[in-house]
Amino acid sequence: MRALLEVNALSSGYGQVNILRDVSLEVAKGELVALLGSNGAGKTTLNNTLCGLIKTRSGRVVFDGQEISGWHYKEIVRCGLIHVPEGRKIFPNLTVLENLQLGAYTRATQNRQINQSRVLEIFPRLRERLSQLAGTMSGGEQQMVAIARGLMAEPQLLILDEPSLGLSPLLVQEMFELIKSLKETGLSILLVEQNVAQSLEIADRAYVIENGEMRFSGEPAELLKSDAMRQAYLGV
Repeated sequence: MRALLEVNALSSGYGQVNILRDVSLEVAKGELVALLGSNGAGKTTLNNTLCGLIKTRSGRVVFDGQEISGWHYKEIVRCGLIHVPEGRKIFPNLTVLENLQLGAYTRATQNRQINQSRVLEIFPRLRERLSQLAGTMSGGEQQMVAIARGLMAEPQLLILDEPSLGLSPLLVQEMFELIKSLKETGLSILLVEQNVAQSLEIADRAYVIENGEMRFSGEPAELLKSDAMRQAYLGV
């Protein structure tokens, strides 16, 4: 299976501080890969580097056969690498419909209506709320808006950064069922989570990052077999 995303020996950080050191990972087409780690492990820094919000200091990022290290984030969006950030980052003073339409601002503009119909089939609750200000919705509904906005851009790879953060246990279960259903459509997903158990249930492969370095890569079953790995890096 050909790699859609290849990250090789990547280093990046803020100011004088390197957060990521020699990080490598791959996501194949149609694959759901979980990136696991505790708060502060470097997950969000990696996402922001992949998406062009933080400069790569060394190493390479290759997406769909093109090296995108150093590209502007708008160009990265145009090639189909779409990031749904931690904390949702929706526009609270815009309606649900306006938030969705902004998802197609840079990419997939011509298919806006088709994609809007598709995401409203995936999220029927949003169909009833199109005219509602996004900031007045519940946390779970806002997360739906954030993911739907990402899908409006016709992603080749969708990066989901902590999609279950702050949700009730029932909504967390619904969120993981949704992510699994998106994977089953053939969408490539990099799922970045602290929720270990449910991430490993739906992932094809997993990575564990700690203190800006990769500590594990392999199939979920391998990770769960290792008592030392579970206790040291996952807390389970």
